[in-house]
Amino acid sequence: MQIITATKELKEICKKLSRADFITVDTEFMRDSTYWPKLCLIQIAGPDDEVIVDPLADKIDLAPFLQLLKNQKVKKVFHAARQDIEIFYHLDKVIPAPLFDTQVAAMVCGFGDAVSYENLIKRTLKVPVDKSSRFTDWARRPLTEKQLAYAMSDVTHLRGAYEEIFEQLKKAEREAWVDEEMAILLNPSTYDLAPADAWKRLKARHNGRRAAAILQKVAAWREAEAQERDLPRGRILKDDALYEIANQAPKNKSELDSLRAVPKGFANSKAAQSLLKAVKQGLDIPKDDLPSVSKPKPTPPGLAPVIELLKVLLKMKCEEHRVAQKLVANVSDLELLAADDDASISALKGWRREIFGDTALALKHGDISLGLNGRRVVTIKSKRSGHKETPPRKAS
Repeated sequence: MQIITATKELKEICKKLSRADFITVDTEFMRDSTYWPKLCLIQIAGPDDEVIVDPLADKIDLAPFLQLLKNQKVKKVFHAARQDIEIFYHLDKVIPAPLFDTQVAAMVCGFGDAVSYENLIKRTLKVPVDKSSRFTDWARRPLTEKQLAYAMSDVTHLRGAYEEIFEQLKKAEREAWVDEEMAILLNPSTYDLAPADAWKRLKARHNGRRAAAILQKVAAWREAEAQERDLPRGRILKDDALYEIANQAPKNKSELDSLRAVPKGFANSKAAQSLLKAVKQGLDIPKDDLPSVSKPKPTPPGLAPVIELLKVLLKMKCEEHRVAQKLVANVSDLELLAADDDASISALKGWRREIFGDTALALKHGDISLGLNGRRVVTIKSKRSGHKETPPRKAS
């Protein structure tokens, strides 16, 4: 294991790793008290190299590593890559490519929803993983040998796990399934934290279109404040405070100070002035331009049993094809499918339609039914049915 604290050393090892077919990558970071994650360690493993890069080392330049991430000849293998990529994207708009996420691949191979790194290694390599240093302070220096060994193991075991799971994918002819999911991780919009979109993370706890407009403005205000001051959103104002502000629409410090969810004294702060401006922006939006508010529609009479049948079918088909349910459809998708044969959902497109969507439509229209064969749920064709089942291509 090599610990790199200087740019020259990093440049040399990245040059060597650029000749590898693939490398495994992981990071350790802290974000308990910040908005942006603080990168503390970078772990890299190649065929013959095991490296820990210290991004907190004095004057180290990460440019050689970021170039390696962009090298199209080297596949970058991560487990649960999204947060790691968010860090690189914030550093220099870098998204590693080509990219392979073993957590996504494990879902495609029937390991279950969002399998942990520890479970992945146990199931592919039969090796136990020591996770006792998971919640350590990675920003503190010097790091202990135990911390370094723990960090390094996150990429050394990943080499063998990747090779094992990639073989499973090829045998099951499911590489394209993973590629489809990788497209989401490779899309810059996944990591663009635009303040104007911050309201989309919040639940619809507002009264009407005017309150919705104010919520959008104050959510954008909080996001911009959090980014500028590098503080967690909740350290600026809690979600409950945003909901109350949106519904009560305070116009001055006194009205703001009277709100229960707003911390005492906040109304006299500098931040309160800009918050009240955001509230006013929401109040000033013309009535015709207010955002629409969609209320949850009650399930139409008769559809509830259909949805329950689709849930059983989904579980059955995912077990049969050994793929995680989360990857195929969620409850909202099933509700839409129960109401509309042409619903705009992933379950009616591509490989998902092959293994589930077509069968779900056949169940809806009575071409098949569900029954029991011993303890197993099975589909039973009706006499008039022309439906054909897609045989499972199981990942071994």
